[in-house]
Amino acid sequence: MVTRLRDVLIFGERNWPSSGAESWDSVGLVSGALDAEVGRILLAVDAAQLTVSEAVDTSADLLLVHHPLLLRGVTAVAESSAKGSLLAQLIRADCALLAAHTNADVVETGTSAALAAALRLEQVTPIVPSADNPDRGLGRVGVLPQPMTLGALARALAGILPATATGIRAAGSFDRLVETVALCGGAGDSLLEDPKVVGADVYITSDLRHHPASESLEQTLARGRGPALIDTSHWASEWLWLDHAARELRAEFPQLDVEVSELRTDPWEFAIPQ
Repeated sequence: MVTRLRDVLIFGERNWPSSGAESWDSVGLVSGALDAEVGRILLAVDAAQLTVSEAVDTSADLLLVHHPLLLRGVTAVAESSAKGSLLAQLIRADCALLAAHTNADVVETGTSAALAAALRLEQVTPIVPSADNPDRGLGRVGVLPQPMTLGALARALAGILPATATGIRAAGSFDRLVETVALCGGAGDSLLEDPKVVGADVYITSDLRHHPASESLEQTLARGRGPALIDTSHWASEWLWLDHAARELRAEFPQLDVEVSELRTDPWEFAIPQ
């Protein structure tokens, strides 16, 4: 049975509907012929030189990524630019490029749901439900099987997520007991003041900047309640979703070779403890 790129796109639209993407996002097919035959799919968080080279070197027919390569408006894809060069390498190798970003964040097996499942959270619901489906939406909030200290939760995350130079950062007492967990895969500081986050014992997300994190902690002091914070690598927090997407693809297309890239595209190479 021959699988065409259009077949994978139909699957993608069914599992990660483009209607679920944020208005600013750019999801879907970036390059590739709809009638091209697909035999091997490589999944990665980023279309970076490492993963593009891996796709080309392993003769992948499709590189399915989470982060769109062409998120911002472009007027040229000259090979003198990084993005133009990556796109040209894929086109020359007959490897299509498909992005499933915020449309894959909100679904029941999306990025935040994958992290919640890895933590074995119970009674899981979205932080911000979708208007048309309460089981879908941004972020997740749930309850740990049993309370644990903030330090133990941070250590558990370190064992669940792929290792990065920046590791796991936490704001709050190491011995504070936590049970209700709010989380958002990727950059989630926009949800810091959401009532479900404020009502949680801890909020796990990535790319927490100084001012939003500091203001959240100060608000916690002023209110007398609020979450401890755990900051993870953006790439690592979303990498877990790739395994879920790969399983769904294998179930739909058992004839295909579907692999998840284990190459780290987190931008930081090392950190110096002080």
